[in-house]
Amino acid sequence: MSSAICTLFEGQYHFGLAALTNSLYEQGFRGNLYAGYRGELPSWASSATHNPDLAIENCKSMKLGEGLMLHFMALNTDYHLTNFKPDFMMQLWDGPEKNTDNLYYFDPDIVVVRPWALFEEWANCGIAVSEDINSPLSEFNPRRVAWRRYFSEKGIELRFKDSIYVNAGFLGLNIKDRNFLDLWKKVQETIAPLIGGLNRSIFTDEDLAMLDKVGGPFSPFVKTDQDALNAALEACDKNISFLGKDGMGFVGGLVLMYHAIGSDKPWKWNPYKQMLKGMPPRKVDIGYWNSMAGPIPVATKSKIFFRKISLKICIAIGRFYQRN
Repeated sequence: MSSAICTLFEGQYHFGLAALTNSLYEQGFRGNLYAGYRGELPSWASSATHNPDLAIENCKSMKLGEGLMLHFMALNTDYHLTNFKPDFMMQLWDGPEKNTDNLYYFDPDIVVVRPWALFEEWANCGIAVSEDINSPLSEFNPRRVAWRRYFSEKGIELRFKDSIYVNAGFLGLNIKDRNFLDLWKKVQETIAPLIGGLNRSIFTDEDLAMLDKVGGPFSPFVKTDQDALNAALEACDKNISFLGKDGMGFVGGLVLMYHAIGSDKPWKWNPYKQMLKGMPPRKVDIGYWNSMAGPIPVATKSKIFFRKISLKICIAIGRFYQRN
């Protein structure tokens, strides 16, 4: 069975891309990883060169370890990158990965902590998705009701399947479910006029006033890509393989990956400063620094060593002192 992975990044998220890539390699993934990006490539990608085998414009590739290729694809879109996920996956399946069995999307602030074989098995069970920390949303939650009202007016029928509200930072698809991407893209394009275009993502409180006609305080499109993904799952007629909040490490259990949601990313997280606020290191911070050694050496060995020591010290302090 063949698999390929993709992600999207810009700016400092290249640190997360490096950790994601390293963790995938450590957990046994071998194959092609595509990173769509805006802006400049990071200095650690200076060895990437044009790859004529892919026949993709503005694409550079670098080999990492044995059997892993990282391809950088410069993007020409004004979409907020969170809204470009289905488009990017479709480009890959219509192009260089047209013969690939499974295709996966990961946000670049995720680290994988379980063997890659589990992800391949997961995608073969149905559309692979993982529960968000803000889940659940029951069948008659005002947001779900607002989704059904809005999309029914646009000719898209939603049917409640599960109260789980999934996180859009990960998606795994088998080729048999490939046309789900067309539906997800259609759902996003349907909400675009309402939210002011797909160049927008998460809204401020002031922005929500524009959404009064489809829910007011219960606006259905506060997180555009995530709400669109959940609405698309209700509109599709395919099997959906849900994992709970443990899938992304939001709670304990069968953790497959850690997702650094919110603005406090591991590459910016200072363990001592956070500990003074009563906030001990998170498991995603530990996973991030455990993935820093290679095959992409973003940090020096000494920096990795001392950061791991700092994390251990702060974990010990956190047993006695932390914010309630």
